[in-house]
This record gives sequence, C-alpha cells and structure tokens, in this order.
Amino acid sequence: MDAIKEFKSWKLNGFVALLLEAGLVYLTYQFIRTGLYERDLTTIFWAIVPALLFFLAMGGFFVVQPNESRVLTFFGRYVGSVRDSGFWWTNPFTAKRRVSLRIHNFNSERLKVNDLRGNPIEIAAVVVWRVIDSARATFDVENYVGFVAIQSETAIRTMAALYPYDAHDESKASLRGSPKEVSEKLGAELQARLEIAGVEVSEARISHLAYAQEIAQAMLRRQQAEAIVAARQKIVEGAVGMVEMALKMLSEQHVIDLDEEKKAAMTNNLLVALVSDREAQPIINTGTLYT
Repeated sequence: MDAIKEFKSWKLNGFVALLLEAGLVYLTYQFIRTGLYERDLTTIFWAIVPALLFFLAMGGFFVVQPNESRVLTFFGRYVGSVRDSGFWWTNPFTAKRRVSLRIHNFNSERLKVNDLRGNPIEIAAVVVWRVIDSARATFDVENYVGFVAIQSETAIRTMAALYPYDAHDESKASLRGSPKEVSEKLGAELQARLEIAGVEVSEARISHLAYAQEIAQAMLRRQQAEAIVAARQKIVEGAVGMVEMALKMLSEQHVIDLDEEKKAAMTNNLLVALVSDREAQPIINTGTLYT
C-alpha cells in the first residue's frame, strides 16, 4: 500500500463564512416574519431550512495556530491538510485532527548498551525533530510521538555498538573522541527510521556517556594506563629523534669526533635525561686531579 502524502485541502476564509451564516440568520428571520404577518404556516415551515443549514455550517469553523496543521478526513477518506494559520471554514462533516509542526526535543533515558569492544556503557542522547508531513504522521503510524521515542532509543543502541567508547589512535573514531561524526551517524540513522512517519530530524547528539557503574573504576584505571603508555610512546619517539638530530649536528659541524663507544654513552645519557619522568640531575665532569 502506498504511503499517504500531504496535500492542501479546500477551505474558505472564516470571516466570509460568518457573513454567509449571518445571511442564513436573516433569511430565517424573514421567513418567520413573513409567515407570522401573513399567517401562513408554509412560509414559517420553510424557515426551518436556512435555520438547519446555519446549525450544520457551524461545525465547519476551525482555527489553525502558527506552526500547526489540521488533517481533514471525510467519512474515513483523507481530503487534505490546512497549514495556513488563521480562521477558516470547510466542509462541516469533516473530522479535523490537530498536528503540531513545532520543533520537539526528545531526551532519551540513560541506556545501558555494549560498545564496539563489548564494554558496557551508559549512553543518552537528545533528538531535535519536527513533523514535515502531517498526513504520514497521522495515518502511517499509530502515534508519531511514541514512534519517535521508540525509534530514537533503537537508533542510539545501534549507533553505540558501531564505535568504541574511547580510542587513543586519533585516526580511529570513538564515542568520546569523535562527537561530530557520532552525531552525524546518529542523525542519519534516525532520519532513515523516522521518514516513514513524516518526521525530520534537525539534530541528534549525545547528552550522556559513561562506563557502566560495575566497571567504571576498572575502566578508569585502564584508561589511565593506556594514556600513560601512549604518552610514553610519544616521549620516546621524540627523544630518539632529538638524540639523532644532536649526533648528526655534532658530526656535520665537526664539534667533536665521537667513536661508537662515546656515541652509545651519549645516547644513553640523553635518553635518560629526556625520557625520565623526573628532572635529571646532571653530573659535571671537570677532569681528574692527578694525571
């Protein structure tokens, strides 16, 4: 079955319809006045027709607020939507369902899921959405607000399983280290799920992210250890480069000629001074007292 798409419904300015209603009142009055004056029951009887039309037409008035839509159905058949704000009149036998087009915020609960590495984490997100097709929001899903809530939580769980909580390699994305990429992925996942309900996702971002309580302390120590190892690796790489540069400059500028044994000793001293996590205390060799 093809999805129903929104289209504009026929409508009449409500104030013009009020003038027509006033005309029916006047016509009713004239029938009754003439019938009483002429003592003609038939003329009085005809006053029922405009009076009946007046009361039936009263059901056709409705008001559309800004950023609101009215979905009209006529005996079970969709006959269009009215998005233009104002006072309107339409077929009084149509049912008029209100659908808000305003921007909504959905704050998910803190969900306990597993990340890419299988670690249990707590995650929550904020989804900013709005209805762009009132017909699909009304007829293609039972309750579009509840549909957004359920699909948002499902998308959050799916997205969380695609990334690790943290990654020390900057080239790899993670939930904590790549918020922009994660938000874009979550938004795309949500839009694919909510399109059937005529909903547009304006923004989706993580509002809470943490390891699950039972492993929080252990993962904190693991994070600290991994951070220390990563930092030490950078320090060693930098120290080796500085030693290589120092030896190369001494050799090219002929400041001092070093044999292999002295190069090894100098390399050792420089690495100790550069890699040590404490300030190095140099020992200055001033020569020997006796030769």
